[in-house]
Amino acid sequence: MARRSLPSPQEALRILAEKRTRPPRRPPPPAGRSLAPVLKELDAKFGQGAGALQARWREIVGPEIARRTEPVKLTKGRGSTPSSLEIRVAGPSAAIIQHQAHEILARVNLFLGADAVQKLRVVQGPLRLTPESAKPPRRAQPLDAAAEAKLAKGLAEAPDGPLKQALMKLGRGVMRGGR
Repeated sequence: MARRSLPSPQEALRILAEKRTRPPRRPPPPAGRSLAPVLKELDAKFGQGAGALQARWREIVGPEIARRTEPVKLTKGRGSTPSSLEIRVAGPSAAIIQHQAHEILARVNLFLGADAVQKLRVVQGPLRLTPESAKPPRRAQPLDAAAEAKLAKGLAEAPDGPLKQALMKLGRGVMRGGR
């Protein structure tokens, strides 16, 4: 059997011009179109999860707890396993939040429905910045001249140094009515 030689570049162009090519492949349809009915069905079956809690977390648990926590994940129990809510807690507040777990679960179940969540899982970590937590702290208003003079007169006998400065700072805070 004789070997066939490859065509020259001109012959290859002529062959390609005469041959019909395959039609271009159609791109697949957008995934959202196919997923929308499935997501609606899953949402109806399992609820909105932590997203619904995230939007109204401050209303559900109150401003003090909401400042230190955020919901992360809502896990539905299968069979006899309990449903659990995972919340992220900022820093050392985890111990305080752990003691308030029953109250938090009661409030979440009031929002989601009776016995929607049976367990609370507390995870320490940084919270996402919310518009309220991103605000800089308010600066304290300075004392008026009369109050400042009264404070200075009261501490006139104290020796100069860090102790006197600390007492002045404490006195200003007390006179302003701050903490």
